[in-house]
Amino acid sequence: MCPSITGYSRKTSSLRVIRSSSQFETAFETVVGTVVGPLPRIGDNGWVTIDELTFDAAGLIPAVVQQYDTREVLMMAWMDAEAVRRTAATGRGTFWSRSRQQYWVKGETSGHRQHVKQILVDCDADTLLLLVDQEGPACHTGTRSCFEHGEFEVKA
Repeated sequence: MCPSITGYSRKTSSLRVIRSSSQFETAFETVVGTVVGPLPRIGDNGWVTIDELTFDAAGLIPAVVQQYDTREVLMMAWMDAEAVRRTAATGRGTFWSRSRQQYWVKGETSGHRQHVKQILVDCDADTLLLLVDQEGPACHTGTRSCFEHGEFEVKA
């Protein structure tokens, strides 16, 4: 039962979340009263505001980024409340750089853009999952995923 953030409402300045229901086969995203198109959803979504998210002492929340159709884990980055707002409003992965202390939009310089399809909130509201359509590599090293660089041995 993890809720999701699906868009930014200009009317209320809050994030709008679509609740899934057995009555509806697909949810529709509405932008200023205009139906844009069907958006397939996962999870038992509920309404969430940014105030309900749990940020760490630095005001950040981890965001795991996953390819929406294959569920391949692409990367992890940090977001603050403003990065969440910008991502929801623009549909582009926007993150906070801890080292540079500034916002960055994935693909702004490399062209490897992330088109955000859905933002899911975990059960504790302390981690986000961005479902995206990734153009090109997600990792700054040029690989598809940031998780292709090694692994720990697991002994069962």
